[in-house]
Parts: sequence; C-alpha cells; structure tokens
Amino acid sequence: MNFSLTTLGTASARPIAGKYPSAHLLSVGGRLFLIDCGEGAQMQLVNLKVSLLKIDNIFISHLHGDHMFGLFGLLYSMDMLNRLAPIHVYGPSNLGNILNELPSHFGQLRFEVVFHPIKCKESVKILEFKQLEIYSFPLNHRVETYGYIFKGLWRNNPRSFAYCSDTAPFSKLSKWLDGTTMLYHEATYASDNKLLAKKTFHSTGADAGRLAAKIGAKSLVLGHFSSRYKELKVILNEAKEFFPNTHLANEGMKFDIP
Repeated sequence: MNFSLTTLGTASARPIAGKYPSAHLLSVGGRLFLIDCGEGAQMQLVNLKVSLLKIDNIFISHLHGDHMFGLFGLLYSMDMLNRLAPIHVYGPSNLGNILNELPSHFGQLRFEVVFHPIKCKESVKILEFKQLEIYSFPLNHRVETYGYIFKGLWRNNPRSFAYCSDTAPFSKLSKWLDGTTMLYHEATYASDNKLLAKKTFHSTGADAGRLAAKIGAKSLVLGHFSSRYKELKVILNEAKEFFPNTHLANEGMKFDIP
C-alpha cells in the first residue's frame, strides 16, 4: 500500500530564495492529504503535477502565516477548476472564523468548506477511513498548535506518520508518538541557537533526534529551517548524533514511510 510524504515547503517564517513555507502532501493508498499550507503550496502542487481537485482533507497546525497563508489561494483555485465536492479543513477553532469571512471579501465558493475545529489536551482520533486512523495532539508553541498522526492499519505492514510542526520539546510528546515509524519534526535551529529556540518555542536538530530515538521511530525527516542557516548540515549532523537515520527535507522530495 502506498504511504508516502512529499515535501512542498521547508522554510520557516522569513522568506528564503528557492524555498517555500511549510506545506506537505501525504499520500495514503492514493488518497491525498495536505498538511499545512504556506504561501506557494498550490504552485508546488502544480509543479509536481498533482491535481488540486484530488485533495479532500487539509490539516492546519496553527495560525502563523507561514503555515496557512496559502490556504485561501488554494481554495479559490479549486473553485476556478470547477470543484463541487466539499473539502474538509481541520485546525484551531479561530481558523473557522477566518474561513467564514472569505466569501464576503473574495466571493462565494461553489463548494462547501467543512471546517472541523481541533481542541484537545491529549492525543485524540479526529478522522477514520478504512485501514487509516488520524489523530491530533497539542504541541508546545507560542500559539495554539496541533500535530497529526496518520496510522495505516494494514494487517501485514502497519505503518504510521507523525507531523510535529512548530514546538518546543515537552515530556508528553514521546508518549503520544511512541512507535511511530516516520517522524517529521521541525528543526528550526541548530544547538548554537538553543536559547533562541527555547525563547521562541521551537526545536533544534538535536531535540528532534532525541525524540525520534525515544519513540523508536524508523526514520526522521527534518524541516522548517531558519533563514539564518545557509548550510543545513549542522542541523542534520547534530540530529544524527542521536538518531542516525535522519534526512533533511527539501522542496519536492518524496519519502516512503517505512
């Protein structure tokens, strides 16, 4: 069964030439899920020849612009492509207020945007398909932020993918992610800026590596890099000290989930 992650954007808040803000496409048995939707997400999908109309579920981690400013353009592009099927959007409750205001400013969409507010203090199931369960869990950031776990429940080869966007390390996270086979984790900074990471509620490459080792993951993908790093090997190498099977995400890169 196909289970893969394609990275659309790996940058953090400040623009970086050649990179895009956070956005990721998860493919599960041919079903497509968009996780975060920073600016340029739809352009990346077009570049990769992915039909915008095949995406039925969008998961937003939090309401910082580098994770959701691309959502509005994507919805209206879907409308121009004559989408009629509803689309389901999951995210913090305040996102619903923004979505409700869109028609008054930009025109009524011809399809329904079904918003599902996320509010949890523990890991909870939010969606279920045949042989697939999706969970949300809180993260430790400056604003209300959630991560997502996708569990493929295939009898012969169960696999799972966890998405940890902007977050500082905290103890409960390893319990919720225990046994995850692939972990995507932000690594905004290297340890040379660990005090800044703590101040801004972000993580270092070392933080991500330690978590992947603790939960028994099979692979770790790093993203959400600060623009101050022109060379990302310093982030990769410190993560590998704790978890050798670590990879840097790059725009357009595809990872099969083990």
